[in-house]
Amino acid sequence: MDIQLKRGILDVAVLAAIKDEDSYGYKIIKDLKPYIELSESTLYTILKRLDTAKMLTVNSVEYGGRMRKYYHITDAGIKRIEEFKEEWKEIMAIYKFVAKEEENE
Repeated sequence: MDIQLKRGILDVAVLAAIKDEDSYGYKIIKDLKPYIELSESTLYTILKRLDTAKMLTVNSVEYGGRMRKYYHITDAGIKRIEEFKEEWKEIMAIYKFVAKEEENE
């Protein structure tokens, strides 16, 4: 898969994981596991990128004597999910065209 396409898909998947409620790293990985295998190092790179792009905010909270970072989606993050949904329609149309061509071979 094209690295830029995969990167964009992973960014949106992480945003979707925190769309309904704030979450932290381990829980995000756990929530995404049925759909995508994601390492901690990859996740934290994505979270940093999304924070820099102002698509999420970070809040540290003490939990069990340690600080835990919680991630909250911003309006820009929600907008990115909606844009992705529209882009995906075009990608699926292209896929259907390509798959149809393969069926005819």
